[in-house]
Amino acid sequence: MDWPIAEVARMSGVTARTLRHYDEIGLLPPARIGTNGHRYYAERQLRQLQQILVLRALGVGLPEIGRVLAEQVDEVAALRGHHRRLLAERDRLDALAATVSRTIADLERSRKDGSRMTINRPENLFAGVQPSQYEETLRDFPELAQQAVRLTAGLSPAEIEAKHRDRTAQMIRIAELMAAGVPADADPVQVEIDAQYEALVQLGAVSVDEYRAIARSCVDNEQWQAAYEVIAPGLAEYQLAAMEAYAAARLG
Repeated sequence: MDWPIAEVARMSGVTARTLRHYDEIGLLPPARIGTNGHRYYAERQLRQLQQILVLRALGVGLPEIGRVLAEQVDEVAALRGHHRRLLAERDRLDALAATVSRTIADLERSRKDGSRMTINRPENLFAGVQPSQYEETLRDFPELAQQAVRLTAGLSPAEIEAKHRDRTAQMIRIAELMAAGVPADADPVQVEIDAQYEALVQLGAVSVDEYRAIARSCVDNEQWQAAYEVIAPGLAEYQLAAMEAYAAARLG
């Protein structure tokens, strides 16, 4: 049995555009191409797609995934390895959730007694935070993702970690504005969104439609939404509203 690309996209949550990109770079060729020109996938390709998505969730880039798939001989052994990495990632997310919980408690305590929040050990803000590749959040935008990979390749691990921490700190600032009741289209929020936009266009030209599609990914992309929601419930929707306001006001 095989499935058309539209059905595979529906089942996996990966867009047809991304599946076509995986085919074009040789990562996931379809089982066959029909007389209508449509791609069809069999069970083997579905299992391979599962491995690709697991590795992507673990932060592995597409070139490295290609090498992993090319070199693996025993599929069961490979899946066991992925399983071990997923368990490690679960532990990391547990640590990250505890980190955010501590920060929330500290902020609430400081607001309650009117004092300024003091960070005795700044590194505690980042326990469980692991540098992730920007291209993971852009997986449905292959051209931008490839440029992100190229830019990341030229950075040291310390530089990558610093950029990730800056991004996390920015998300926390936006969450604080949301918690304070600041509208998503207000200037303090739009200043943060403008900084995000400037970072995005460093990867390449982004049309208004693409920017709006990226904005929708804040809630449509499960991994991306989870990254926002672990900071504060409702932050993904707030980020989407802020980006839509930015597009309407500044991009036309």
